[in-house]
Amino acid sequence: MSIEASAPASPGWRRFFGRRSMLALSAGLLLFFVLLAIGAPLVAPYDPIMQNAEVRLQAPSLLHPFGTDNFGRDILSRVIWGARLDLQMALIGVIFPFLIGTTVGTIAGFFGGIVDALFMRLVDIILAFPFLVLMLSIIAILGPGLGSFYIAMALVGWVSYARLIRAQMLVLKSSDYAVAAVSLGFSRPRIMFRHLLPNAIAGSIVFAMSDATLVLLSGAAVSYLGLGVQPPIAEWGVMVAEGQSFITTAWWITLFPGLSIVCLAFGFSMLGDALGELLGVHE
Repeated sequence: MSIEASAPASPGWRRFFGRRSMLALSAGLLLFFVLLAIGAPLVAPYDPIMQNAEVRLQAPSLLHPFGTDNFGRDILSRVIWGARLDLQMALIGVIFPFLIGTTVGTIAGFFGGIVDALFMRLVDIILAFPFLVLMLSIIAILGPGLGSFYIAMALVGWVSYARLIRAQMLVLKSSDYAVAAVSLGFSRPRIMFRHLLPNAIAGSIVFAMSDATLVLLSGAAVSYLGLGVQPPIAEWGVMVAEGQSFITTAWWITLFPGLSIVCLAFGFSMLGDALGELLGVHE
């Protein structure tokens, strides 16, 4: 996915919130969702997949604060349990591209020459295709499911991390401490991963936080299209898809999972922006 598409939140947020306030707000919001996901069995008032035809399409009430869907399932319980899957998709969908891209970018930037040219031509080939189209194509080939989504993200999402790390490595490998490490006879893997990479990785960490926003939205979109998480499992994208036929009569079915997606995405985006401010990545 392109670096431009995953750019952190606009400077307007930094003017509205203080730097530390942004970090505290975003971390607190993400912590809330993490605790909600961990405590789902204790917090959720009902079984998220239990159907009850007697209470189908009920509006929000004391018994069902978020209402019920067309199968009589409690929306609040499904939103709470859905936090587990959506957090999992956002985190795992970032971790594997991050690891692959960091490794490729480190090797390409450090060795240069033919190694760099080969890796960068592979990056150019992947970037030649629209991200979402390529991801959906891979999932369609592998078959619907969460595993297919993770594989597609790993195969497509690593290129931006590789470009970021490569750019940093090209600069840092000529630094004084890198030259000193070479003169001391340190091995290439040690120089790459112990001396250069720790100084090059800050930008990728900040990018990963913002990238988690797009991974979350991509996961919800894939599930919405029926290629990701499959019903009756509680997942926010699936819930939005299930409620679209009732949007005019039972708006709560799509509203609450949709708001959950927005809030979690906002938390990741704000955290990435706050970390960028603290680490001086954007300045």
